[in-house]
Formats: sequence, C-alpha cells, structure tokens
Amino acid sequence: MSALADLINLDLSDSTDQIIAEYIWIGGSGLDMRSKARTLSGPVKDPSELPKWNYDGSSTGQAPGDDSEVILYPQAIFKDPFRRGNNILVMCDAYTPAGEPIPTNKRHAAAKIFSDPNVVAEVTWYGIEQEYTLLQKDIKWPVGWPVGGFPGPQGPYYCGVGADKAFGRDIVDSHYKACLYAGINVSGTNGEVMPGQWEFQVGPTVGIAAADQVWVARYILERITELAGVVLSLDPKPIPGDWNGAGAHTNYSTKSMREDGGYEVIKKAIEKLGLRHKEHIAAYGEGNERRLTGKHETADINTFLWGVANRGASIRVGRDTEKDGKGYFEDRRPASNMDPYTVTSMIAESTILWKP
Repeated sequence: MSALADLINLDLSDSTDQIIAEYIWIGGSGLDMRSKARTLSGPVKDPSELPKWNYDGSSTGQAPGDDSEVILYPQAIFKDPFRRGNNILVMCDAYTPAGEPIPTNKRHAAAKIFSDPNVVAEVTWYGIEQEYTLLQKDIKWPVGWPVGGFPGPQGPYYCGVGADKAFGRDIVDSHYKACLYAGINVSGTNGEVMPGQWEFQVGPTVGIAAADQVWVARYILERITELAGVVLSLDPKPIPGDWNGAGAHTNYSTKSMREDGGYEVIKKAIEKLGLRHKEHIAAYGEGNERRLTGKHETADINTFLWGVANRGASIRVGRDTEKDGKGYFEDRRPASNMDPYTVTSMIAESTILWKP
C-alpha cells in the first residue's frame, strides 16, 4: 500500500473522538452535486444535532456576488463509505440567510407535500430505478465502445455477462456495496440494454427518504467514477439513433393500493396522472423528448397510456398486481436526470391531494 493510500485509509477513531462530516447539496444546474467537509467534536446520530453551514452561492450559480452566502440545512445522515468509521455524509438543502428556500431547493416544497396528513396516512412507498451511462473521460463516449465507432447492435448487453458485453462492472459493484454500507436501501442493480449503461434501484422507501437516498446514491456514484477516471452521465438519450435512452422509472404505491381492493384505487390514481400528463412531463427531466419517442420501451411524450405488463406505456401495472387485486404501479416517464424530490412529491400530490 502506498503512503498516500495509507493516509487516506487512516482510522481516526484510534486517536480522536472527532469525526468528519461531508455536507452535500445540489448545485445551480439542479443536477450537479457539490460537497465540502467539516470536523465535528464527536459522533452524530440525527440531523438535528448538526450545525447549519454556508457556502459561496456565486460560485455555484445560486447567488449574486454581492450577496453570495447560501445556508445549508442538514436533512439526512448516511455513513461515509469513503472515510468509514464514525464519519458521515450529510444531505442538505439550501436557503437564503433569511430562511427562504433558494430556487433550486426542490426538497422544501416536497417536504410540505409529504408532511400533509393525508399523504402521511397513505404511507407512500417508492422504488426508483436509476439508469445511467458510464463515459470514457477524455472523449465522452460510452465505456467499452470503440473510439469513433459503435459496438454490435443491442441484444446481448441487458444483464449480460462477459468482457464483450458488460463494461464497468467494477464501478457498479463498488457503488452497490458502498450504498448498502451508507444505509441506502439499494434493492438491486443490473446491466441495461445499451452497452455501457447500468441501473440501480432504490426502495421500497417511504416518502421523502426515497428522494434523499437517490441523491446520495448519485453522489456516491459520482465519487466512485471520479476515482475510476470515468464520467457519469444522466443524460436521458446519451447516444442518438437506435440505442435505448436512460430513465428513472418510479414505482409507487399507497397504503390503500396495497390493501384489498387496491386495484381500483390504482386505476383511479392512474386516471388522475393522465389528466395531469403535461404537468408531469414538464417536471420529469430535461431532454426527455429525445427519449420518449414511442420506441425503445417508451410511450410517445405527447401520449398518455397505461397497460398491464406493457413496457411501451406511460404507466405499467404488473401482472401480479392485476392478479392480486392490489399492489403498485410504475411511472415510466421520468428521465434519468429527473429531480427525485420533484417526481416523488408530484406523484403523491396528483394521486392523493389533487381533486380533478
């Protein structure tokens, strides 16, 4: 082991009670992730024990230079898989010094929806399928693809095995284990239809915690790709042409849907989503029109349809849900670059709170 690696892996608990807390927030694009670290006097178990902090918003596109201070409010704590020990990752949202959420803070509005008594009573479950593409650093071309060229057609890559089919598995497996270590409810991972593209699933997780966990899982993946010298892309259609895009299919159920008679509740919820299709599409990620074409396991962006076991639909209901008369459904419209705070809260709002 090199001297540098030895220092990186240093166990602080041997010599001090102090810990390192890595504060994480979402940058000005609404997709880029930022973080910085601070020393705390000892282990922390709850976000309420953590101090607020600040950063230079003028350097992240979130504040003017003459009034640049933005305040971080700690919201969720995870174990740090990089520093380990008692060190933590802290998911934050961002506010002005006066306590107003800044425009890119989507968590604040989501928290209001998830704290509504009607939403709380329904114990909303989410399972989010985060697809992503790994790119070669210097040329921004998928890993495993020949420089300036293309691999063989899609077919052998989905859940594929072998050096000519699965590209980047070391990154994927490292991410899987790091998320489980952190306390993120990652339920699985798999290779996707386009080579160099992968997916991990977060959930089932209740309410706003699902969105917190997706964001921190993204952060951990960015850190791992940083170490590997590979670029993470959440572009919903990274390669034009006859290649699958990347989505963030969102599986959803409420307490009423999971109980006897829930299938009727599901159908009424889907009807509501259809009535608000345009509003949802507008909030489901940038560039989604390049992905939702009606091809490559998608419905056309301007069309809302649902079906049982139909992967070309906007909303898919599983065979087991139809058979059991209760369960969940999958919203297949969200793009890979969607904001999980926006998507999860909007689905809850439309299906529980909104009155047509």
